[in-house]
Amino acid sequence: MYIATARQAPAAGGTGRIAGNVLALGAVSLLTDVSSEMVTAILPLYLVLGLGFSPLQFGVLDGIYTGVTALVRVVGGHAADRWQRRKLVAGLGYGISAVGKLGLLAAGTSATAMGLVLAGDRTGKGLRTAPRDALITLSSEPSALGRAFGVHRAMDTVGAFLGPLVAFCLLWTLPARYDVVFVVSFCFAALGVLVLVLFVRDHRDVLPRVAVSLRSAFGLLRSRPFRRVCLVACGLGFLTLGDGFIYLLLQKKLDVDVAYIALLPLGTAGVYLLAAVPMGALADKVGRWRMFLVGHLALLGAYLMFVGTSGISLLVGVLLLHGLFYACTDGVLMAVAGPLVPDELRTSGLALLQTGQVLARATSSVLFGALWTWFAW
Repeated sequence: MYIATARQAPAAGGTGRIAGNVLALGAVSLLTDVSSEMVTAILPLYLVLGLGFSPLQFGVLDGIYTGVTALVRVVGGHAADRWQRRKLVAGLGYGISAVGKLGLLAAGTSATAMGLVLAGDRTGKGLRTAPRDALITLSSEPSALGRAFGVHRAMDTVGAFLGPLVAFCLLWTLPARYDVVFVVSFCFAALGVLVLVLFVRDHRDVLPRVAVSLRSAFGLLRSRPFRRVCLVACGLGFLTLGDGFIYLLLQKKLDVDVAYIALLPLGTAGVYLLAAVPMGALADKVGRWRMFLVGHLALLGAYLMFVGTSGISLLVGVLLLHGLFYACTDGVLMAVAGPLVPDELRTSGLALLQTGQVLARATSSVLFGALWTWFAW
């Protein structure tokens, strides 16, 4: 088993500038998120209200959509570290997800085919996420990781904001033409792959001669600080509902016209966009771990609002707290974990953490979908 210590942060007085590689990766994520959020925004509408899927079926598909990434994250992270080809592995993941958008056209009304297509799309996400986040940590000053991830996630969220808006405009102009949404989604994803190829630089410094293997990656769990991060992230992930369920609950409680469901993610994305950089910078100052826990308190507040609130207060409150949850947790968790993992196992370590988190969230989606169906909420 191999356990190494992470490289030490440079002395105080770093420039604090955001690396060009981080900005290039942010542009890739922006374009990719326009693509993916176009699909995510209409998926509950398309499956539950369009194709007549039950909440349990949607929960299973949402679980697949979230959890299938766990099957490839660690393997992809290991390959990226072993051959120091983080850009190549990330590019492969972005490319698979782009092709998956076209697969939605062929799936039709089959739940099995839809599940396979979504599994393929999430396989791409599983391959790309850890190498991308590893490149961000390796391209940035350790003392400013929170801010670097905040900038990246803010650019990412511009795409998350534009995606539902583009989907809504297309469906408003061409009602029920989901095929058009899928084709436009593919075009944005393909453009993101092109930007990655042209502008993102790989990180392939000469590293210590150590055994980079799956065994050494799992051996990172013997480090108490890293193991604690993984356990807490998984535990809180199990208590986290998928975004699709949040929006379906809002539609049910507020009786929102189905045509406007695609706009609900704009509220979350707008708050996330405004708060990502400030929360990331604040996390560097007051503690990234503390900020991560604050984000989950915001999510708990969003859940509680469904119990005793209604009308516009419910809509604004849930979307505000939901957006704050992402701003305080998404990039911040990677900034927490990055310095705990040695350079040569950076991608594998982050992939291991993300795998546990998505498995917990996938389990949560399936269980909640089953409860919704059985109790006819």
